[in-house]
Amino acid sequence: MTINCKGDLVDLKTPKVMGILNLTPDSFFDGGKYKDEASILDQVEYMLSHGATFIDMGAYSSRPGAAHVPEDEELKRMVPVIDLILKKFPDTLISVDTFRGKVAEESIEHGASIINDIAAGNLDKTMFDIVSKHQVPYIMMHMKGTPQSMQKEAVYGNLINDLRYYFSEKIKETTSKKINDVIIDPGFGFAKTTAQNYTLLNHLDMFQTFGLPILIGLSRKSMIYKLLGSSAKEALNGTTALHTVALLKGANIIRAHDVKEALECVKLVEALKENAL
Repeated sequence: MTINCKGDLVDLKTPKVMGILNLTPDSFFDGGKYKDEASILDQVEYMLSHGATFIDMGAYSSRPGAAHVPEDEELKRMVPVIDLILKKFPDTLISVDTFRGKVAEESIEHGASIINDIAAGNLDKTMFDIVSKHQVPYIMMHMKGTPQSMQKEAVYGNLINDLRYYFSEKIKETTSKKINDVIIDPGFGFAKTTAQNYTLLNHLDMFQTFGLPILIGLSRKSMIYKLLGSSAKEALNGTTALHTVALLKGANIIRAHDVKEALECVKLVEALKENAL
């Protein structure tokens, strides 16, 4: 199972880690932490040196109830940082977390390798055409509504069946648009209650039938820290526990704030699988 990133084939048979770099002032865990060139480059260097295969950059907070960010502000936050990172670390595989076609296109033109769309084209109908035009890997996530409204829309007939149908329809669309490298993200925390998130994790292996890489984003989310009565800052141990479960159930990419710890999970789970009788 491989994806083509700027001409390099990345093999996902062994799961990979995608490090998170938030460029927003209001993200739930590290909002506002990376505000200047030095702090951005230090964090990217740290993640790359600890084994991140991809760096995922977001300039629009998608936490529940997050404030709306105008397109020009998202571009102003995103594009100069892509340039900055690729000047210092030219081989970096940058994933851009955006649901806007224009932001996706300008980011690709400045050297981004992957588009990570929380809306899977639902919030910008130009997205599929832009991804197809540039032939970059495309992560499409399950979400209902918008970041502002999604928590009111956590209603399903059957959670797993509904998500499987959603992805089957989206895969038909991306296939018709000749998008070659599609990655699916079930969207933990997006239009899902805490109980629904755990149901989804329990049945994550059911999404392997699509034959596509699966990305999971569990890192320090409220489904962990609210259950434990703690906070995002204290949620690393819980995150590690759930990363292990996700890897055992077929996750191919772990999107994480804590790259070193996520890669340790990958190494341990791979050793477990290799030594199964």
